[in-house]
Amino acid sequence: MVDKVKVEKRGRVLCIGFNRPEKMNAMDIDLYIELAVAYGILNTDPTLRCGVLYGEGKNFTAGLELKQWAGQFAKGGFPELPAGACDPFGLNQSRRVSKPIVVAAHGICYTLALELMLAADIRVAADNCRFGQIEVQRGLYAVGGATVRFVQNIGWGNTMRYLLTGDEFDANEAHRMGLVQAVCPAGQQFEAAMQIAERIARQAPLGVAATLGSARLAINQGEQVAMDQLIPDLLPILASGDFKEGVNSFLERRAANFTGF
Repeated sequence: MVDKVKVEKRGRVLCIGFNRPEKMNAMDIDLYIELAVAYGILNTDPTLRCGVLYGEGKNFTAGLELKQWAGQFAKGGFPELPAGACDPFGLNQSRRVSKPIVVAAHGICYTLALELMLAADIRVAADNCRFGQIEVQRGLYAVGGATVRFVQNIGWGNTMRYLLTGDEFDANEAHRMGLVQAVCPAGQQFEAAMQIAERIARQAPLGVAATLGSARLAINQGEQVAMDQLIPDLLPILASGDFKEGVNSFLERRAANFTGF
């Protein structure tokens, strides 16, 4: 049986790929569970420092297999996740992956594609992307975080322009709005995302984790809560070996070799 999510370690980066190209990488419940398990591997493996999410074949993902998911949502929520798995949409903050994820999007990117991108941290788009949060065209509305995170990322007007119409937009529009951070020729999106992920993986893991945690704290609990936590969260980092290595590498004019301790 072919895995619906491909998982491969490349150095300190975990590559996570949708692997249903014959179905345009549509997400059924099995794929959702496999994706959550892959995120859990990234979260718990101390040798991994960053993830790259991508799609095999011609498209990133065309969205949910709606008929199957309608029955699931009628039960009152998302499927229960196995122990150690992380919520790919980041709706459950206690089960959100704590390491950065870079997305490499291409081709069709509908519904959950955008919500997974918004739950990630950095987004690269191929110039052939077709984005659409099209739930309102199907009698539904987005429940994977788009109504909240689009506003945070691209502002109210841009959000309502596309969530209330379900209209498609392209990579250039996504870049204009700030949804994606880079646009590249189709076929180059994975390597472009890998370059960013590998650069993140070379940085101090404690510093990266604190940066991501502080920014998320500001969004989830407010700016003042995050600001009050800046120095307390810095103190253990100052006592770490990585801080000493960072200072020494600077003084010795060489690349740092961080260990995460």
